[in-house]
Amino acid sequence: MLVTKQAVFRRFWYPVVPINLLSKSSPHAFTLLNQKIVLWLDSQGNPAAVKDRCCHRSAQLSLGKVVNGDIVCPYHGWNFNSTGTCTHVPQLNNGMIPSNYQVTSYACVERYGYAWVCLEDPLCDIPNIPEARNFEYRLIHEFYEPWNCAGLRVMENEFDTAHPTFVHTTTFGNEEHPIPDKMELEEKEWGIEFWATLGVTNPKLQQENLKLEAEKTLRTMHMSWYMPFTAQLRIGYPNGLVHIVVNTAVPINDSTSQIVQFCLRNDTENETKAENAIAFDRQVTLEDKVILESTDYDVPLDFTKEQHMMTDKPGMMMRRKFLALLKAHGEVEQTKDSHK
Repeated sequence: MLVTKQAVFRRFWYPVVPINLLSKSSPHAFTLLNQKIVLWLDSQGNPAAVKDRCCHRSAQLSLGKVVNGDIVCPYHGWNFNSTGTCTHVPQLNNGMIPSNYQVTSYACVERYGYAWVCLEDPLCDIPNIPEARNFEYRLIHEFYEPWNCAGLRVMENEFDTAHPTFVHTTTFGNEEHPIPDKMELEEKEWGIEFWATLGVTNPKLQQENLKLEAEKTLRTMHMSWYMPFTAQLRIGYPNGLVHIVVNTAVPINDSTSQIVQFCLRNDTENETKAENAIAFDRQVTLEDKVILESTDYDVPLDFTKEQHMMTDKPGMMMRRKFLALLKAHGEVEQTKDSHK
């Protein structure tokens, strides 16, 4: 499946950039589903997003600046507000601006410290994460970087309880538990819920982070998948600690995803330094990255194109739901073969 060739993916929300990277004076460029967009903060401090092309002579607005909450084209100084409406043309003496002086704007809101963008009419809401509003939890931004792989590969990997033994050899993989002790799967309208129990190891850094002395423990996990490419992993530990990882693979194009990851924990900085929590999760994700970037980005929704096993059930449900989504919107799966 090629995400940029499936129009329905333009109807979902994606966390395209951390709010702290946006500015009231400088715009920020991003490519979402092959669409070049530009983001900035308006006069109220809210994120805004429009097509990164001036309607006059197609210059990139991201090369310009922000003045009084409007983005200013670097070529001829035309100003555009958050709705894409031209508000000032220096070359017009009478101040009458034609109504077709307009650039395409996109829905853009702040949530969880990121600017989320939807290119067309949204099919569903941004994932709801109650812990992000709970004062007992702290939100820690972990990393934001491009990976050379498909978003669906990242999502399937998050729910794959068979790979830790072989991929996470320096973090939590346990050779004695190549499969989970327990698996339970439930389908939702816009995603899935998955519960699993897996035997893991705890290296020294993780023992310090968890305030545990045990080298090996059972990890109880509750995972939520939000269509199309957001996963939430909730890990409960015997001492009452809850560590929640939220990971989104934002589709830049068919073969590249911007990986956005943050975590929530019900402890304090005095108990576990944020940098230590980040360090362990980062080590885990870098192990994943090596393998995922070796996979084919054209993930087949047709089950006969790849082989499967018992622990692939969550990923197989994802593929079925994508097939149903395409069918419901009058689309068929687009692949590399179909574009030869």
